[in-house]
Amino acid sequence: MVRAGLVGVAVVLLLVGCGTDDGGDAATDPDVVVNGDDAGDDTGDAPVANACPAEGCEIEIVDVVPEGDELSITWEANFLPDVSRNHIHVYWDTYTADEVSADADDRGAEQGEWEVTDDYPTYVTEGAVSPGARGESTELCVTASDRDHAVIDADMVHCRDVSDVLES
Repeated sequence: MVRAGLVGVAVVLLLVGCGTDDGGDAATDPDVVVNGDDAGDDTGDAPVANACPAEGCEIEIVDVVPEGDELSITWEANFLPDVSRNHIHVYWDTYTADEVSADADDRGAEQGEWEVTDDYPTYVTEGAVSPGARGESTELCVTASDRDHAVIDADMVHCRDVSDVLES
């Protein structure tokens, strides 16, 4: 009898604990936070919370203009980058996405050079992606990476030829 009572209490606790106190749904309720991100901040074409959408974290370089000795890159993404979570690796096409990943060795690749950023929607090059560090390359590339600086999907890369804005 006591055992049946305990089972009943456990079932009630499970049922009560599975819902939200306001009847909201994490997928649609703008007040619900999932993994530290607002789950319901879908605003049409604007990037969503930091987690990658089902189609993956996509980044597209939409403009590159000179800014002094550097380049100002404007991009669009379907997520809001955050270095402590998913963010952007910027690199010259002398490297592959596998090479600009912290786990390059596990991917069978030699570690390359890249810059990490969560600047959005505009980033100004520096360090490994400064025009002076490009060698012969004329293409800048971007891909999404996780908090451990591992590239999320090496097939989701966007590169843009910037030879028209590079000084000779």
